[in-house]
Amino acid sequence: MFEQTLVLLRKHGIRLSKRAGQHQVVDSTLLERMVGHAELSRDDVVLEIGAGIGNLTLLLAARAGKVIAVERDRKLIKVLEERLRDHSNVGLLCADALRIELPKFNKVVANLPYGISSDITFKLLEHGFELAVLMYQREFAERLAAKPGSDDYSRLTVNAYYRTSVELLGEVLPKAFFPQPKVMSAIVRLRPRKPPFEVTDERMLSNVIRALFQHRRQRVRNALYRSFGEVFPGVKISKAERRAMIDQKLPKELAEAHVMDLAPEKFGVIADCLVRAESSEKPHEL
Repeated sequence: MFEQTLVLLRKHGIRLSKRAGQHQVVDSTLLERMVGHAELSRDDVVLEIGAGIGNLTLLLAARAGKVIAVERDRKLIKVLEERLRDHSNVGLLCADALRIELPKFNKVVANLPYGISSDITFKLLEHGFELAVLMYQREFAERLAAKPGSDDYSRLTVNAYYRTSVELLGEVLPKAFFPQPKVMSAIVRLRPRKPPFEVTDERMLSNVIRALFQHRRQRVRNALYRSFGEVFPGVKISKAERRAMIDQKLPKELAEAHVMDLAPEKFGVIADCLVRAESSEKPHEL
């Protein structure tokens, strides 16, 4: 597959851009693994983001009922049109996946451009799907599946945990790609699910997660105080009132805990405490 990829690129006069994340998978065994992890059938409509020259697209077309391949580089679209002309179940979209309204699909299989990993993952989760098999930079994958207290535990971890189950399916060496990236990669499988804990207001949960992880090594009380505007945007109260409000509404064991040690469910508890604070004692504006 490596030689075939080089031949196609030379034929079309294409130089792949590392800066744009154009790393093509040239390991056929790895691509077969990705497709296998997706548990495809002819009933599936599969979305592929960053189709490149179609090494993965061809395998998807052989297993799925329909494939929607998104690629924003017009030169690569020409390669895809040539390689996929005999596959009537593939639709090509020349577009930036972050900027378009995504079509209907139920599964996602993709070697994602690493620069859009976070944005596209949450766009997909908001859209909804049954299963996704995605290639990420290893560090990003580890953050998705991190445990409380670890260095990789982050805002991304908690947000992903609230929406989906995350499975790490194996590391991938740079030699599996052309051109080779400077980083290790990893395959991840996501299965959206019903949130494992309930919250009164998802907006508040999002605000709390963002605010707390701005000060991940501090205690919850201090992190909320320092990022009060993230939790209650637009509200202006004195420093003393901020401190009093946090101390009055949070149980001591939560207020004293370090942010990076909180289980995801605890962010929900904090959010609910602050929703009650917002509704029962809405801060007066100065």
